Amino acid sequence: MIGYLSGTVAGIYKAGNRVILLLDVQGVGYEVQIVPRMQGTLPPVGEPLQVFTQLQVRDDRIVLYGFSSWPQRDLFAQLVGVSGIGSQLAIALLDTLELHDLVQAIVGGNTAVLSKTPGVGKKTAERIALELKAKLSEWRQQAGLETVATSRLTPDLQEEVEITLLALGYTGSEVMQALEAIATEGKLTETDSAEMWIKDAIAWLSR
Repeated sequence: MIGYLSGTVAGIYKAGNRVILLLDVQGVGYEVQIVPRMQGTLPPVGEPLQVFTQLQVRDDRIVLYGFSSWPQRDLFAQLVGVSGIGSQLAIALLDTLELHDLVQAIVGGNTAVLSKTPGVGKKTAERIALELKAKLSEWRQQAGLETVATSRLTPDLQEEVEITLLALGYTGSEVMQALEAIATEGKLTETDSAEMWIKDAIAWLSR
């Protein structure tokens, strides 16, 4: 497994609807298919770049996919594990929705948001939400968060907030600290939406 590559941008080109980054790593040029929205954030040719990668080996080809962050790469790996979701549809989901919005749509079972991606119908969106919510819930249990209740949050709301923050790359201890701090401040209660709790938690963690 190639977890990431560090090199310099040698070029960017399109192959059909795919965006390919050519990354020069110590004289070796790696072709990396990236999420199209990432193209707008890449440095100019010749500038350094680190890209997080996922390698897929097929019978007829080997493809290296590139992402701007670990959480984005990890969510791609989770998406392609859903029955009926191939790599190109997973890339399309990551391209259509910001990572935060995509994770929250999955955790919250918001099939309308997931269906904004071309090629994702209602049944596919339901399958993504159902299968990935179960996997992300297991991830939350492994982090030990399911045993810690936070005041001002109902169990269901707390689960949704914690799963989303974990999937965005925050550690279990960071999530606990943020939620406890926000609960102590008293600005939010169980009547507020998961989105508001997540937004405040990210703001607290970014201080």
